Amino acid sequence: MNEYILKINGLSVSFGGIRALDSLDLALRPGEIAALIGPNGAGKTTFFNCLTGLYAPSEGEIILFPEKDVEGVSLKGLKPHQITEKGLARTFQNIRLFAQMTVLENIMIGRHCRSRTSVLGALLRNAATRKEEQDIVEKSYAILERLGLALSVNELAGNLPYGAQRRLEIARALATEPLLLLLDEPAAGMNPQETMQLMEIIEEIAADGISILLIEHDMKLVMSLCQRIFVIDYGQKIAQGTPAQIRSNPDVIRAYLGE
Repeated sequence: MNEYILKINGLSVSFGGIRALDSLDLALRPGEIAALIGPNGAGKTTFFNCLTGLYAPSEGEIILFPEKDVEGVSLKGLKPHQITEKGLARTFQNIRLFAQMTVLENIMIGRHCRSRTSVLGALLRNAATRKEEQDIVEKSYAILERLGLALSVNELAGNLPYGAQRRLEIARALATEPLLLLLDEPAAGMNPQETMQLMEIIEEIAADGISILLIEHDMKLVMSLCQRIFVIDYGQKIAQGTPAQIRSNPDVIRAYLGE
């Protein structure tokens, strides 16, 4: 197994002369739960957008390491759907579901990057196409069961309670079969019971060997869930380490947690 699942070297992004990310280095290990924290405007979501192809880095490298691929795969310059195919999936700070589609249909859309049906096969509805469609439904339903959404399978996604919508977005990301899952403020707006359920789900996902990097302002969640924490401020990494190390780091206290 590779030592890392993701390596970021010298990542920089500028918007009209403003340096949103400045020579950022970061490395994630397989199966690790890590957090990226920092003040509002520090560049956290910009970092996620660079990793997933929504923004183009001006400098630096983003290397994903699939199992047994010691050379790694560069994600720089790839389109978002190509990055998803390589094994990197994400959720968003603001929920982005297909509100007028069912819960099951939302998950099936996530399976699209793993389907192999051709246009001709879809038109002719041959045996291979029908089998693949059945596999997509079965795998999608299994993911919904795992995240406690099976009873809502035929409901419209927009009708779900807020916490369930958050879980559905994670479920759709899991449907892409990621090696690395990026969660952008997954606990935002959740009550304490929903947050506890979310933490259990994240731990179960990581136990399956999927690496997780999350942006989160709930410090209780971050400190109790994550093995390592990266802290950025004004687009620069100012600290990294275990929760205990970060909690006592004077630079972090000054920049983020308060004096």
